[in-house]
Amino acid sequence: MEEKLVKDGERVDDLQCKGLRLIQNPKGFCFGVDAVLLSNFCEVRKGWRVIDLGTGTGIIPILLAGKTNAKEIFGVEIQEEVAEMAFRSVQLNQLEGRVHIIHEDLNKIMEQLEPYSFDAVTSNPPYMNEGGGLLNPDSMKAISRHEVKCTLEDVIRTAAKLLKDRGHFYMVHRPHRLVDIIDLCRQYKLEPKRLRFVHPNKNKKPNILLIEGVKHGRPELKFMDPLYVYNEDGSYTDEIHEIYGREQVIDEEVR
Repeated sequence: MEEKLVKDGERVDDLQCKGLRLIQNPKGFCFGVDAVLLSNFCEVRKGWRVIDLGTGTGIIPILLAGKTNAKEIFGVEIQEEVAEMAFRSVQLNQLEGRVHIIHEDLNKIMEQLEPYSFDAVTSNPPYMNEGGGLLNPDSMKAISRHEVKCTLEDVIRTAAKLLKDRGHFYMVHRPHRLVDIIDLCRQYKLEPKRLRFVHPNKNKKPNILLIEGVKHGRPELKFMDPLYVYNEDGSYTDEIHEIYGREQVIDEEVR
């Protein structure tokens, strides 16, 4: 079965989570520690319907399928080639009954899905806003890293439309966008409830943040203990080992 699903130039990565695997193309945008941390940050309950906006190769839906008892998990991806790769990973893991990949622009997804019908929305969106950083000449990587096809506001606005009342929104992003994130979350009634900063080590400033918002939630933001990726000697911290310890998963940007 694997031979039929994996194309030339692709590889299959072991996710070290209940035997789950993921098809990736090293020439494209491969997932990093941020996606793994987000899947661990989510608190998804039994029977929930979850949707991941900008799912890429499907890493978050597939990990959530292994880590939680969610009833259904959807992944929305605008790039046809990447969405097709994600669907093959779903087939590889025999998750067709729970995980569904939709090739669509998230700004048009409401034409296919019922509003206010999801218990949780997740997203690992492009981090760079317009004018932020140099665009990668590889369009696949540019779309994954820069707000080429969707903006931060597009993600948060769509999440608000999809979520039930008191539904949960989980996102991983960069600390320099925190003011924008909180402003937009409140604008669309997704009250920030939990915030955690991720640091390369104890001597460096955070370069990743994890945030949870609750639709129509009461104002009260809790700051969680910081998460450190590396010890001073360059080895992974105990918490990172507990979450996911394989070196090839750690994105060098975290350093």
